[in-house]
Formats: sequence, structure tokens, C-alpha cells
Amino acid sequence: MATKRRWIYVPPKPPKPKVPHHLKSDVKARADEFVESFLRPNFIKEMPEDYQWNYPVDVFTKWHQRYFYFCSTWRSPGPDAISEFFEHRFARLEYAGDEKFNVAYMRHTGQWREIFHSLTLAECIEEIRTDPHLRLAH
Repeated sequence: MATKRRWIYVPPKPPKPKVPHHLKSDVKARADEFVESFLRPNFIKEMPEDYQWNYPVDVFTKWHQRYFYFCSTWRSPGPDAISEFFEHRFARLEYAGDEKFNVAYMRHTGQWREIFHSLTLAECIEEIRTDPHLRLAH
């Protein structure tokens, strides 16, 4: 027996909210303070000269459109390294409107996985501090 196919109307998705300029600068300032006070002291360590594995050398933040990223720079000291340094984005805040954010982490597959929705900036920073998925070093 043949299956009947029907057309249905699917309304377009509403446009994503734009990030206000005052919020961009506030988020950047508070996130950079978090990086300086927590991430760098806890994750950036001095490595011995003969160390052969990848290790983080810097942590920073940056905006790209409506996404705010927590990024790290890693060093590959081994003789077979393609490049001596590379960047890795480990956490992402997506502006959801009303000064709230969705939080995602970068999976091993190279895709972002959203795990928290509609959090304030303070809640986002606390989740990055405590949630193992959002940690700098995996």
C-alpha cells in the first residue's frame, strides 16, 4: 500500500537576537577577569624543557558575531608536530536575548554541544568553573 504524502506549512524560525554593544563590553570585561583570576592560575603551568606532549600556554576570550568564546593556545613541542602552537575553543556562550546565554562545549567530534540554556553571565561563569565538560584541559 502506498503512503500518502502531504505538504504542511512550517513557519520560519524567528531571527536570533543581536547582542547590545554595552553587553559585549561588560561580558568581555567580566570574562577576562575570570580568566585572570581562575583559569590562568589553575591551568597554565610551566613545563620542563624535555616535555613531549601538548600543553596549554595561554587562555583568552573573544567575540564572534553573537557568540562569545573561551579559547586556549596550546604548544606542541614534539618533533613531529605540524605546528608549534594551535588554538582550541573550549566553551561558547550564545546570546539568547534578555541578557541571558546558552552555554556549549566543543565535543571531540568538532561540533558544539549545548548543555545549558538561558543562564545569566554569572551563572555561565560558575558553570565554566565547575562543569567538567567546560574545562580547559580534557
